[in-house]
Amino acid sequence: MALLWLCGMCGDAAPRAGKATMNVLIVDDDELIGDLLETVVASACPGAHIQIFTLLQSALRYWQQQPADLVITDWNLPDGSGLELIRAVRKTSDSIPVLMISGRADRESILAAAHLGISGYISKPFQVDALHKRLIELVPASAIQHSGISTLDEKMEAACSSAIQLPGQIDTAEVLMLMHKDDALDAGMLAEQWKREPALIAKMLDVANSASFRRSGTSVKTPREAISVIGVSMALNQALALSLDIAGKLACPPLAERARLEQEQALRIAESARALAQKIGDSPAIYYTAGLLSRSGELAALKVLQNHCDQSGEPPELEQIDSAIAYWAEKLGNRIKVQWHLPLDLRELIGAVYFLSKSNVSRSKLVMRAAALLAAEQVEGLECRTLLRRLGIEHREKGQDDARQQS
Repeated sequence: MALLWLCGMCGDAAPRAGKATMNVLIVDDDELIGDLLETVVASACPGAHIQIFTLLQSALRYWQQQPADLVITDWNLPDGSGLELIRAVRKTSDSIPVLMISGRADRESILAAAHLGISGYISKPFQVDALHKRLIELVPASAIQHSGISTLDEKMEAACSSAIQLPGQIDTAEVLMLMHKDDALDAGMLAEQWKREPALIAKMLDVANSASFRRSGTSVKTPREAISVIGVSMALNQALALSLDIAGKLACPPLAERARLEQEQALRIAESARALAQKIGDSPAIYYTAGLLSRSGELAALKVLQNHCDQSGEPPELEQIDSAIAYWAEKLGNRIKVQWHLPLDLRELIGAVYFLSKSNVSRSKLVMRAAALLAAEQVEGLECRTLLRRLGIEHREKGQDDARQQS
């Protein structure tokens, strides 16, 4: 069990005057741990701008240019000690919350860090739920609510440049149950368990592609591949961190209902894309993933609407929901596809759900656009019939029907 040492003297931090968003600095040389810390922070501090570094000198340069409202650092870094960063922070402010997260759990190390005025010391491996709780205690609501941002459009604009997590209904108890039997789980079992959870699948792809690109330059395109890259234990920790994101659970009934409809539509697109891919002899996995993530922009817009509702105390009208999605979904969707480190071909498949260029259109994009039309029950429309004909599906099925009639 991880050691969690707390100091209560630094719990009154708030963003500095004039800042629109909370700025968080994370420093850890383990890339997967850094990504997990990002998920936990984004769950505890919705809308925060999060910057991750693996090197001390890079973090120090960033701090000098852009001081943060919350600092989380490892002790042992490839080019120095996290204590040096803490000293730099304390030269600027005594009140900015600083957490030390380290594999060093001896008394001398804890006292040395405490002497520098840290807000807490957490030993690795840490418990995600304990860290999340500590962040909630450490960073007051006033620091998270971005007092400099008042209108919905300002919140949407800010979301385009911050860490975005999709709304979801991931059950914490269910994840904890899986964690108790992680020795019996493999990547395929988890991928099947989570196949209808776009928020979780997006996070798995994000973390796996970030790690895979750094190590080998190769891309990861399916949930099963992603879980294999990061490991079952890390996948479960990411799932637990997402499940703790209370802001990710849409409390406003109209927003929750709209999210349900968007997720159902994404699932229909995914199922249609998988069926079409199988008919033309392609592996269906990447098509299913693209379909499941095709409503990411809409879901992100709904989460920002929920944050706005929480702060204003006024539920949005249906017209406001429609207007916000119509204007912001594409912008948010394009932003988060890049933020999640999705491979270019997967991003293009998601884009094909909405639009096809007039030239150089690959067969895979035809599949995705046709799947979107089938999911929207536009099978008799001219565009859908044309796409199916170009894929050879309409002709093939007609030929099969004729053969059955002749027999």
